[in-house]
Amino acid sequence: MVSVENIVQKHGNKKERLLMILQDIVKENKYLSEESMLSVAKGLNISSAEVYGVASFYSFLETQKMGKNIIRICRTISCDMAGKQEIINAIEEKLSIKLGETTPDNRFTFLETNCIGWCHKGPAMLINDEAYTELTPEKAIEVLDKYLQD
Repeated sequence: MVSVENIVQKHGNKKERLLMILQDIVKENKYLSEESMLSVAKGLNISSAEVYGVASFYSFLETQKMGKNIIRICRTISCDMAGKQEIINAIEEKLSIKLGETTPDNRFTFLETNCIGWCHKGPAMLINDEAYTELTPEKAIEVLDKYLQD
């Protein structure tokens, strides 16, 4: 695991690098812990409130521990009209969790997020960085089954 200090050093200690630093920490650790945000603030000589403000603004900068696989379903009106709720229902039933929750074994976290850029092929979801589009409940379960085999 790469330390926060090494990530700050890699990008430099300029305030303008804050977002890139936070993105790299999430890439390494799946979320921004309070400790990591304090380290970033110290490394950039800015307030911890400023770091948290940026972290809490962007939906892909999680500030809570996440499961191994993060499922993000698009919350836009176009995905809603295309049948998003049926996909949510199927995933909730399959994983026995609700939106915003993580499975007890920490394999999956299920989130709703702002547009992921696939509205023209909705409903859409991301699992980690992989996009799945034109979903049906059956197709969503097939996708999950592949991750469950890992």
